[in-house]
Amino acid sequence: MDLAQHKEQVILKRKENQQFFKRFKKVKPKVLDKLIHPLHDEVFACTDCLKCANCCTTTGPLFTDKDISRIANYLRIKPSEFVEKHLRIDEDRDYVLKSVPCTFLGKDNYCSIYDVRPKACREFPHTDRIKQSQILKLTEKNVEVCPAVFSIIEKLKINLK
Repeated sequence: MDLAQHKEQVILKRKENQQFFKRFKKVKPKVLDKLIHPLHDEVFACTDCLKCANCCTTTGPLFTDKDISRIANYLRIKPSEFVEKHLRIDEDRDYVLKSVPCTFLGKDNYCSIYDVRPKACREFPHTDRIKQSQILKLTEKNVEVCPAVFSIIEKLKINLK
């Protein structure tokens, strides 16, 4: 699914997805993980994130202190310089990118700091994480960002009918 098609589908299925996530919250946590993890593996087995990079162009990750130190070290600059140059503090008091698309995303959709990227980027879209029940709001948001998450949820709807 290309991005234009994805955006269109997200709009068309917004209400349906909201209702689905309300129902989905009632599924037992361990059952939820057992349902979603195989779908994550199935969808990502045939997903090329480099063809999309919508996450990197539309949303910014949170940066932990460990992320900042690791990336600054990789870039051979002081953590304070990295923060000053690339980050801001958001309304939740978290470090986030000053702007999107991500400054480390190349025209070819490759990340120039891939090996040291933030934990939030390494774990995105979080659909393989244990205790999915704790991050359902995030998954619901990620349906709009990531075509793979959209596919996972569509497959899950079929499995839960």
